[in-house]
Amino acid sequence: MENEENISNIIRNHLETVLNDFGELTWAYVVLSKKDMSCIFGVTNYPDEWVKRYTENGLQYTDPVVITALNRLTPFSWDEDLLTGSGFHFSGLFDQAREFGLVNGYTFVLHDYNNNLVTLSFIIPAEMRADITHTLSQNKGDISILLASVHEKYLTLMALSEKNASNSEKSTRFTDRENEILYWASVGKTYQETGIILGIKTRTVKFHMSNIVKKLGVANARHAVRLGMELQLIKPVS
Repeated sequence: MENEENISNIIRNHLETVLNDFGELTWAYVVLSKKDMSCIFGVTNYPDEWVKRYTENGLQYTDPVVITALNRLTPFSWDEDLLTGSGFHFSGLFDQAREFGLVNGYTFVLHDYNNNLVTLSFIIPAEMRADITHTLSQNKGDISILLASVHEKYLTLMALSEKNASNSEKSTRFTDRENEILYWASVGKTYQETGIILGIKTRTVKFHMSNIVKKLGVANARHAVRLGMELQLIKPVS
């Protein structure tokens, strides 16, 4: 949870730093899985109440902007009439969005190698429609590159986060007793010496070391000690 919050802050700061040059914009960067259309990640300055309602009710499944983006590679503008010509009607969703002034916008699209749909959407208030539409249209290339660079940063951060989580899981895979035995073995103690230090029988030390070898998937205790040291899996014993 902490890692995800850190990633959100990094992505938000990156977007805000660049987008501030274009004026005060209301935006949303969202990553959806195309396998089941679940929301994987999102950072936005949309109204909090709308974001909560949208996520809690899974509105992405009937959002015409999302449906359109699935079949687009280029940016597109939208309003409450989006998709009506195709027989789709989403007046209910736009009625809700209208409460927050979110019925006109412009969306940039990206499809990544993880089979995700990635969008960067901007709200266009009626009173600023001409200015914001002009700004977005004039800077389509730069914003498209921004979306690609931000998403590349997101993918890199997520990969590092998953790697760290995996390493953390590895570092806690031993019981306290197993860690003690692995530690004393790593500083050169024999089974007999380790047994004396811990106040247990030598065969008990061997039993725990056998479990350590199995957990690490190595051939013997010597390999287990070496791997434990290389991967920093051994915690110091006080």
